[in-house]
Amino acid sequence: MYKYLFGPIPSRRLGMSLGVDLVPHKVCSLDCVYCEVGKTTELTLARKEYVNVEKIKDEITHYFKNNKNPDYITFSGFGEPTLNVSIDKIIRFIKQNIPTVPVALITNGTLFFEKEVRDSIKNVDLLLPSLDAVTEDVFQRINRPHNKLSSDKYIQGLTDLRKDFKGKIWLEIFILPGYNDTIDELLKLKNEIIEIHPDLVQINTLDRPGTMHNLRGATKVELQQIIDLWNLDNVEVIAKFTDNNEITSFRTEPETVIFETISRRPCTLDDLSKILGLQPNKIMKHISDLEKQGKIETITSSRGVFYRRMN
Repeated sequence: MYKYLFGPIPSRRLGMSLGVDLVPHKVCSLDCVYCEVGKTTELTLARKEYVNVEKIKDEITHYFKNNKNPDYITFSGFGEPTLNVSIDKIIRFIKQNIPTVPVALITNGTLFFEKEVRDSIKNVDLLLPSLDAVTEDVFQRINRPHNKLSSDKYIQGLTDLRKDFKGKIWLEIFILPGYNDTIDELLKLKNEIIEIHPDLVQINTLDRPGTMHNLRGATKVELQQIIDLWNLDNVEVIAKFTDNNEITSFRTEPETVIFETISRRPCTLDDLSKILGLQPNKIMKHISDLEKQGKIETITSSRGVFYRRMN
């Protein structure tokens, strides 16, 4: 079982993605109300080597000696990857040793006001930052940032990033009804999209349980209305992952993969079936074993029963 790697898991944006975790659960600069990983336990802007770089390199080396290549190697997982001051060393290691697999970074984008952070990730192939709010009050409500972060600083960092970064940028905007879907906020988001000038804008909404109750995802109609309001050429809704019959060839330890995945995001039985390429009844045996061990628990939402790591 890997401590810092997870998957490969089917990503709605990146195909089969091998996750790399650079911070412990859950170290982040934000405490977003919708976060599928759970409530932030260490809200910080402090950059340091949260996990040992050499141990991450060892796990990456072991994985690629023993498993099929994924579509992407993706920095994501328990918290904000750019908080790890050694992220540039890991990127350089991957580029030197696994040059055929592209590297993606999923980030909340809050630290790009620091040039050092922008420089540290300049060699990734694909950058997927987030922007959910423009006005300060909405930023505070939906993202619940560290007290030294402001929406202006956040947005300026993303704008400066576009000037420095030569790879592709796919900007994610998470729409949460009742938080950031007023006409005023949406029009201000449009203005910032134009200023940041990403290659692609991807609208997302709630798909798994967040950190607060009574949240709901936007409907397809609501998302389409936002696309129509913006009237931009590079906006799309993040699509569902489509089944891949070859998923079983990636990993051969289903219970390990189940726990690695559930530890980082709640999953339904259907989610896990797609990840592993196994029938639900076979997965339930492993789920039952993990429940008996006290490692996972269930939570019910509008999309069904989710399994998540026991805190």
